[in-house]
Amino acid sequence: MHPTATASLASLWDQVSGSQPDPDLWVVIATLVAALAVVVPHNVWRISRNAITIAHEGGHGLIALLTGRQLTGIRLHSDTSGLTVSRGKPHGLGMILTAAAGYTAPPLLGLGGAALLAVGHITLLLWLATALLVAMLVMIRNAYGALTVVLTGGTFLLVSWLAGPQVQAAFAYAVVWFLLVGGVRPAFELQAKRSRGGAGDSDADQLSRLTHVPAGLWLFLFHAVSLCSLIGGGRWLLEV
Repeated sequence: MHPTATASLASLWDQVSGSQPDPDLWVVIATLVAALAVVVPHNVWRISRNAITIAHEGGHGLIALLTGRQLTGIRLHSDTSGLTVSRGKPHGLGMILTAAAGYTAPPLLGLGGAALLAVGHITLLLWLATALLVAMLVMIRNAYGALTVVLTGGTFLLVSWLAGPQVQAAFAYAVVWFLLVGGVRPAFELQAKRSRGGAGDSDADQLSRLTHVPAGLWLFLFHAVSLCSLIGGGRWLLEV
């Protein structure tokens, strides 16, 4: 390989794998407020929830692959619903883990992101997120889903390549706060739907049929994972 190319790759690797300085506390607080502003108001949430759906369906897809199932496609819809289809045994541990991965994926991704930010790996977080979105794009099977993932991935790519360190840090913290805070709301929405007799084929109900454990206990698990992730991740983010 040409020495110049080798040096460029080494420099890029150092940039990605190295640590960056923590932002000021006011930036961390401001990004938390920004995350709340796009999660709490209902009208705004109807739009921002699309990003949570990407993480939700991506969680189903990733665990399906890791458990040996054949992932055949992912669809994202304009009403913020989604569908991940995989082939394999209709029962067993792989199917259970795949079904459980949806509601737990956004908060756990937020927790993982908070862990990276806590040790200053801002650029690495942005690149990992971009790579995951590119991998997910390959499995998208509808136009709206493809557009949503392309826009989201393009935003990460632009910030990673063109923005300065301060903007990258603010963007990374805003994304992680959004995953942590936004990861809490879907479980409460599901609980509300089930209390009205809806969502009969939800992830919790599918898990109930797979495991013969009441759907309410699976819903409790979704709540526990999202709230614990928010508390733990929030503590890491605020320790700047």
